[in-house]
Amino acid sequence: MLHSTRWLKRYRASDAPRLRLFCLPHGGGTAAFFRSWAEALPAEVEPVAVQYPGRQDRLAESCVADMDTLADAVAEALAPLLDTPFALFGHSMGATVGYEVTRRLEDRGTPPLRLFASGQATPFAERTGRPLHHEDDATMLAGVRGLGGAYETLADDPDLLEVVLPSLRADLRLMETYRPTPGARVGTPVTAYAGETDPGVTVAQAAAWREATTGDFALRTFPGGHFFLTEHQQELLADILDSVSANRS
Repeated sequence: MLHSTRWLKRYRASDAPRLRLFCLPHGGGTAAFFRSWAEALPAEVEPVAVQYPGRQDRLAESCVADMDTLADAVAEALAPLLDTPFALFGHSMGATVGYEVTRRLEDRGTPPLRLFASGQATPFAERTGRPLHHEDDATMLAGVRGLGGAYETLADDPDLLEVVLPSLRADLRLMETYRPTPGARVGTPVTAYAGETDPGVTVAQAAAWREATTGDFALRTFPGGHFFLTEHQQELLADILDSVSANRS
């Protein structure tokens, strides 16, 4: 297993945080997606972003091929930092990774205060359509560009595209071959976030996250598409902190 410091980016480390918020990126994404959260969150909250292999400073490493391996590795990497109350936030693919990591942390007796699942259908949603990871580069890219945001401008930068495509394809393969354990619900409270005009995830699909937990559930929607969180960062972070405070009271 790779050393935990490769997996985690602490853009603003704190000696004695009151809360750690572990952030899991979308498919093809990087820990740097959450860099701005370090400035936006109050000083007593430490954001810690997960860096998957095969990108940025881990470009020389192979991408992880399956969900179990990835979730096991992330859970192990988080272990040294679970001495402080914490929550998990995952966007798109990161939401599903967060669900699997939460299962593992619960099994270890160290559950998060809450799991925040953003821009993703429940793990138990029916899968439709042809898997994109089997397609050629152009078809695969066209399939994700419709989600906008971080994906929309990829084709405009050939150098960036060359670097990102392998991790994007690997992450699509990971998600498209993932099969959750039937009926395996977490006890951790869950909040699902959805963009009201997200072409990839409907509000109803986000609401189905209530099926993934036996604990408290909340659904929050924001104007915008799949990457609504970049446009509504302050409102999103405020809701996260309010939800965590409610869990602790």
